[in-house]
Amino acid sequence: MKKIKIAIVGLGNCASSLIQGIHYYRNKSPEDAIGLMHWEIGGYKPSDIEVVAAFDIDKRKVGKDVNEAIFAPPNCTTIFHKDLPRSGVTVHMGPVLDGYSDHMDAHPEHLRFVKADAPEPDKDSVVEILRRSGAEILLNYLPVGSEEATRFYAECALEAGVAFINCIPVFIASNPEWADRFAKRSVPLIGDDIKAQLGATITHRVLTDLFARRGVRLDRTYQLNTGGNTDFLNMKNQARLDSKRISKTEAVQAVAAKRLEDENIHVGPSDYVPWQKDNKVCFLRMEGRLFGDVPMNIELRLSVEDSPNSAGVAIDMIRCAKLALEQGIGGVLDAPSAYFCKHPRKQMTDDQAYEAVEKFIARSLEKAA
Repeated sequence: MKKIKIAIVGLGNCASSLIQGIHYYRNKSPEDAIGLMHWEIGGYKPSDIEVVAAFDIDKRKVGKDVNEAIFAPPNCTTIFHKDLPRSGVTVHMGPVLDGYSDHMDAHPEHLRFVKADAPEPDKDSVVEILRRSGAEILLNYLPVGSEEATRFYAECALEAGVAFINCIPVFIASNPEWADRFAKRSVPLIGDDIKAQLGATITHRVLTDLFARRGVRLDRTYQLNTGGNTDFLNMKNQARLDSKRISKTEAVQAVAAKRLEDENIHVGPSDYVPWQKDNKVCFLRMEGRLFGDVPMNIELRLSVEDSPNSAGVAIDMIRCAKLALEQGIGGVLDAPSAYFCKHPRKQMTDDQAYEAVEKFIARSLEKAA
């Protein structure tokens, strides 16, 4: 049976949901596989994904089996498939770099990362682990603001020749220099900043596109988000949020009929509420004008479990990256990036991106045949 072998950087809530999902869908049929955009891509089902290597910096995860580590604090996402077999894969210590924000030390241990007392690997060590494990794809789930750490792992992916999926708002796929480096090495790249299955940004984008298509002038809008997971705690450090705000704002601006002035749009993380845990609440407001300049507005409240909301997207990103590997396609995968990410190299409306990714999958199957 064919497998897709992946390595994961950061065993937080998103990784927990992804790994639970790999096992959850193993005994499902296409008819009862709720929550997937594609049951099968290129012959690969969710259960064909196998984690062969993992990196983290938390003492409660480093040295543990991957399938045990994903349930360790500070992870707080919904557990929908707990009885996992031992994976046989031990979590490696990763380099700390800027993957940890010191302001988190002021919070109780069960709410934050606790740095492991273990030697940090250099690039050669990480590359060797990737090669020895047989990993084909490296999935980046580092905390928001991990600029240096993300570049470190992108370098490792290039050196090891494994595809890189960048799920966070550090600009790799949308950076021309990085895009060119991955293209020259014929290494697939998808990014940047994963777009949830049905989350705040995708909802905001669809409504903004609807305004444009229906001739409604969008005058001003905001998207305010609160949550209680480690990601929201990490983002209390405002210095780590520049790329996140750019990513989320550009995702909305890209589908507006007319670009809004900066003072008329606010899209970004807003506050940390511990008791919300992995539940994310979005407050969305859009003000516009209809026929005859008559004003209108929309106010919407969206509540979702944050990490499972991204896992279904990650499963498709992984399978698209595998198709590219099989076909020898390197560089930025523009169609998957546009459909699955907030800040791709080439922005498209979601309808256009959906059609493009379906064509990407179909073309890959035709070439394989």
